[in-house]
Amino acid sequence: MTPERFQQIVKAYGAEPRRWPQPERAAAQAWAQSHRADAEALLAQAAGVDAWLAADKVEPPGAALLGRVLDSAPVRQPVAPRRRLWWSGAAVAGVGLLGGVAGALAVSFFVLTETGVQAPLAHESSYLTSSFGGSSADWSDE
Repeated sequence: MTPERFQQIVKAYGAEPRRWPQPERAAAQAWAQSHRADAEALLAQAAGVDAWLAADKVEPPGAALLGRVLDSAPVRQPVAPRRRLWWSGAAVAGVGLLGGVAGALAVSFFVLTETGVQAPLAHESSYLTSSFGGSSADWSDE
């Protein structure tokens, strides 16, 4: 512990050793014991500042100040959460209904075209076959 560091600690934390930083407390107390005259002068000066700071008292706010603060506070208007919930529920129901109608239209379109009377196919088109069922096109001579 150097004299400069001891002076910094006392100026920053006061004369009471329990307020000093824990890692440096033992070293500062040992320095104060070994340099009693220098430490006493610094601690006496810091004790005066500590007493002055401890004597400062803040009065609680008066009723007039409390009333002014409460009167100047903004008033919060309650928002009806049910309206927002109703709109979001209606939107979900509308989208679901629209999807159901579109799905029913698509299914009815495909069902009606499958059951309708169609002319028999003269031959199987090559685009209707897959590679698993064999190919109607003959590529062997190329």
